Amino acid sequence: MHTLIALSALGAEKFLSNEIKQLGYKPLYSKSGRVAFIGDDDALFRANLCSRIADRIYLQMAAFTAKDFDALYEGIYTINWQDFFRKDVRIIIDKVRTKQSLLSSEHTIQSMSHKAIYDKLGRVWKMASMPETGSISTIRIYVEKDEVLVLLDLSGEPLHKRGYRNKGGPAPLRETIAASLLQAMMWKRKMPLHDAFCGSGTIPVEAALYAYNIAPGFGRSFALENLSFYDQKRVDEILKKEAAKIRPDAHARITGTDIDAEAIERARLHAEHACVTAGRALQLIGSDARIQRPDFEIADFRDLKAPYDEGILLSNLPFGERLMNKDEVAALYTDIPKLFEAFPHWQFGFYTANPQFEAALDKKAKQERLIKTGNLNTVFYQYE
Repeated sequence: MHTLIALSALGAEKFLSNEIKQLGYKPLYSKSGRVAFIGDDDALFRANLCSRIADRIYLQMAAFTAKDFDALYEGIYTINWQDFFRKDVRIIIDKVRTKQSLLSSEHTIQSMSHKAIYDKLGRVWKMASMPETGSISTIRIYVEKDEVLVLLDLSGEPLHKRGYRNKGGPAPLRETIAASLLQAMMWKRKMPLHDAFCGSGTIPVEAALYAYNIAPGFGRSFALENLSFYDQKRVDEILKKEAAKIRPDAHARITGTDIDAEAIERARLHAEHACVTAGRALQLIGSDARIQRPDFEIADFRDLKAPYDEGILLSNLPFGERLMNKDEVAALYTDIPKLFEAFPHWQFGFYTANPQFEAALDKKAKQERLIKTGNLNTVFYQYE
């Protein structure tokens, strides 16, 4: 069994922990932006393939106490790195974080750890120098209260990069955040879902992946594929098992609208890409079934009427000057209450970093959650 660390947006830890349980693994603890859990050999790949909320998955290589650099070097050197890497590996320590520890120089921690890894590999492999001509493997080190945590990146590209989105387009919502918002709303596939500010379609597409039980990692690769223990035959078996869980016969009513015609075109394209990838996954088990795409239309939110008696309206609102100027944002927020009138028996979720949002609506949210996006203090407001 292995200890793995899943990273998430700050505020999404609860949803990530629940997801880990649903995948059949045991959460150990949660800290700001990360959840530790126990998993078997399959979990190294399967957690990357199936997690909708995690931004990255790491394998915990070691945890030890180090109050000086000798102890740090020894702890890093003791790890059997040769069991994980090929001889042409290029190792990068991409991030060091230290907090309330005697070891406070992140740069020195990084260089000392790098030296310990290469010293160990050089001794075991009897190599005076490493060729570093192969794939990159990334290490991350946390030091908190003199306790060192050494992590090996299994994901590579962040897991929000599902593979269905084209580059470009203004300020897209991160896919893992969209998945977190869906969980915060406790949305189920039988409930109609509409995004009135869908942009390039992230929320509806993520809803479709969830509704049809499509693992979000189909169609992309992961860093662990470059590690020496990677077993393609076993991974193929995992892919088939997860493909067999896809539910193309499920019924879901997922829609999105936006006033921007180009955004709607991108949303349709992203939905098509996601569903084509799901179709390829189904082909692994001999199925030619197709997945129903979310429906996207050009519309101003002020003109919308509820298509069903009840449902969930979930949107990432424009909040920055990258999308609109301050006057336009203020006018938009002033008109948001029209949605409450047009969708009288619906539940609402609005995600925004604008601190004046609730005051602009003059309506107290049933619940507020801080789910951070980068350096922004982004809040998720839920209404009924």
